[in-house]
Amino acid sequence: MATVTQGSLFDAVDDPTPADTQTLETLRAAAADCRACDLWERATQTVFGEGAAEAELLFVGEQPGDQEDLAGRPFVGPAGRLFDEALAEAQIDRSRAYVTNMVKHFKWEPRGKRRIHQKPNLAEVAACRPWLEAELAVVRPRVLVCLGATAAQGLLGPGFRVTRERGRPVDSHLAPVVIATVHPSSILRAADEEARRVEYDAFVADLRTVAAQLA
Repeated sequence: MATVTQGSLFDAVDDPTPADTQTLETLRAAAADCRACDLWERATQTVFGEGAAEAELLFVGEQPGDQEDLAGRPFVGPAGRLFDEALAEAQIDRSRAYVTNMVKHFKWEPRGKRRIHQKPNLAEVAACRPWLEAELAVVRPRVLVCLGATAAQGLLGPGFRVTRERGRPVDSHLAPVVIATVHPSSILRAADEEARRVEYDAFVADLRTVAAQLA
């Protein structure tokens, strides 16, 4: 498989009719060797999106975490388990959705024996955006949900504020319905159990709004 550089990355996904010429399988195979930024050097593997190829609902997070990097699958770590719990409570079937991230490689720094998440910078987000645009073009979701500030600002502009706009549809050309909410990892970082419960309930409420758009 050929190495994907910055130039060939855009060649791989910049097609005038990508939904007709690309599939998720071909995009996943090309992204596996992506070298568009330096994050691949320390990551175990590319973590591409997964889910139904013609899903009506598409979730976008920030980047894979430690467990996602090792497993090669998005949202399978602690935040992913909380995400699954919240989806179930909102009566959303994850198997019928497509789940992906703005950035496909895990960015981390060592802290003892642990690998600690680092937020991707603007250049890393920009380098990875063509992959996400290609996923959107293939899946063509009816509802797009941005999980957290990195996804929301990467897709809706740097001035977008999740805290101000969360849980309600916003105007965007990306999908017929676009909604932003918090990333489930932010709930895990809440100060105490009571705060986590409040944040979790608000997250589920946002997901119920998403579910209503699919009804």
